Amino acid sequence: MPDLYDVAAIGNAIVDVIGPAPDSFLAENGLDKGAMMLVDQDRSQQLYSRMTPEIQASGGSAANTIAGLASFGGKGAFMGKVADDELGELFAKDMRAIGARFENAPLAGGPATAVSMINVTPDGQRTMCTFLGASVEFTDADVEKDTIEAAKIVYLEGYLFDAERARRAFAKAAALAHGAGRMIALTLSDSFVVERHRAALMGFIEGQVDLLFANEAELTSLFQTDDFDAALEALRPHVKLAAVTRSEQGSVILSQGERLSVAAEPVEKVVDTTGAGDQYAAGFMFGLARGRPLQQCGKLASLAAAEVISHYGPRPSVSLAELAASKGY
Repeated sequence: MPDLYDVAAIGNAIVDVIGPAPDSFLAENGLDKGAMMLVDQDRSQQLYSRMTPEIQASGGSAANTIAGLASFGGKGAFMGKVADDELGELFAKDMRAIGARFENAPLAGGPATAVSMINVTPDGQRTMCTFLGASVEFTDADVEKDTIEAAKIVYLEGYLFDAERARRAFAKAAALAHGAGRMIALTLSDSFVVERHRAALMGFIEGQVDLLFANEAELTSLFQTDDFDAALEALRPHVKLAAVTRSEQGSVILSQGERLSVAAEPVEKVVDTTGAGDQYAAGFMFGLARGRPLQQCGKLASLAAAEVISHYGPRPSVSLAELAASKGY
């Protein structure tokens, strides 16, 4: 099978609604600052009516990563489930506009397209309330065999691990990818995902994952320790390659017994941390798919993360390819 895609991703297909909010808004609505909370459709509509949305655009963690990959000049594909509704059409239109493959049939007669309401406080922290809707209806039948086998890296979004049907889809994707000699990457997505599914995640990581993405909080949660270095050492035997982010402290890459440190790219002002991890993964996998050294993969990743936290929204606002070229990356 020829290499048609740098990355094929599977994740929740979500429309993001993003807006600024004072800390008092979080308190008044019982929201935990910096957390991602799942809500039902009624709560979703209630919060939406109280928000001040500035951006409405297709989102979802893995889809944002594919958007970043495309901004670098990479070729991506996305698999996820939307409903046959207005927001579902918006999501599909946005993904195709960036040149990504998105061909999953929309869900008819079920829940609405997923929505994530993201309230950004003045310090740049994002608090997310997500109605998963149609996105959790993704099943192994939606996994496209030809697309998986034609991708250098198959990227799986940890948020989707909540749904049993999606786990079966992950297993199918991993079997197809490894059968075709492809790499499986997984992002842990959020500490709450780790807390809920620690044992199942560890089993999947050990058995199927070649490349793991995590942030410091997710990694320490996975190994139930407050010691970052201890968690990193605990991870070492379980994966061939890992990239762990530490906010302003940059990131650490583990590979074949080697530990590389990558500095964070300077940012004049942090406006909105939404999408930082997604864009880090985009830069890293773009570099990896194109055969770049790991240190350079980390630099591309840091550059993409820095760009996205300098403005509202989880996707790049400038060409990451041009930005990387201007930096000599």
